[in-house]
Amino acid sequence: MSVIEIEEICYDIGALSLHGLACGDDEDEVVLCLHGWLDNAASFTPLMPYLTNKRLIAIDWPGHGFSSHRSEDAHYHFIDWVYDLLQLFELNDWHDIDIVAHSMGGMVASAFAAAFPERVKSLTLLDSIGFMSSDADKTTAQLRQGMTSRLRSSFNYVKNNKIKKEKNLHPTSDSAIKARIAVSDMNYQQAKIIVKRGLVKEGHGYVWRADSRLRNVSPYRLTLSQAEQFIRDIKCPVQLLHGTTGTGFDMVTRGITHFGPLFNNVVYYDIEGGHHVHMEQPETTAKFINNFISA
Repeated sequence: MSVIEIEEICYDIGALSLHGLACGDDEDEVVLCLHGWLDNAASFTPLMPYLTNKRLIAIDWPGHGFSSHRSEDAHYHFIDWVYDLLQLFELNDWHDIDIVAHSMGGMVASAFAAAFPERVKSLTLLDSIGFMSSDADKTTAQLRQGMTSRLRSSFNYVKNNKIKKEKNLHPTSDSAIKARIAVSDMNYQQAKIIVKRGLVKEGHGYVWRADSRLRNVSPYRLTLSQAEQFIRDIKCPVQLLHGTTGTGFDMVTRGITHFGPLFNNVVYYDIEGGHHVHMEQPETTAKFINNFISA
């Protein structure tokens, strides 16, 4: 493993600032790393020493890590993540970029690759394939659930009075790390990497930097036919690296069965580990990525 210098970076896209982490020579080809829901750019730091001869850029999605939160009158719609990505590509005049994307980041990257095939050279999906979708006849129920979730996240209702909802305060960073472990399959050290970038000191404790609205239920879902069209329209080579255990295993297995045959060019590899297999097995994961990009 080589010793690398990881630097903080920032891009201004419209009213938002996208922060992130980067390493490698500015003159090298870019590999863009996109994290999953409620993670941040630090989730790729275990991989960085093993991805050689590339300019590695891992962003914090809006509402995550050090990046801006969306304005108070905005929300976190899936399609808006695609626009964030398009703005980032336009700002940097990127074309033919290799993308490595985990979980939610993989879904966004897949939609982006389908809509803008000239921008993406290859796509490595980490424990992510296809999209979350819903039957068309559930559209109304999804809208109601999403709107209700949005309302409740903004205010707690006590009889006829509205009280602004506040974030939970963790007395120590260790408390926050253990809370993250409780809802994931990560070990302490892996969770610590993500949580360290995801906390901010407030008063006598710590709160999450992430925007609370990220937890809102989406008011809409793609239909299955829409999700299938996205996959069919991905022209670049795709590889899926997925863990053999963990919280995402069943979803990925179902995704391979349903979406796998729709790809134009895809390969699959199992790696022993959980949903954050790229953090558990960074050297093995990097070998697959390096070989895929080189080929």
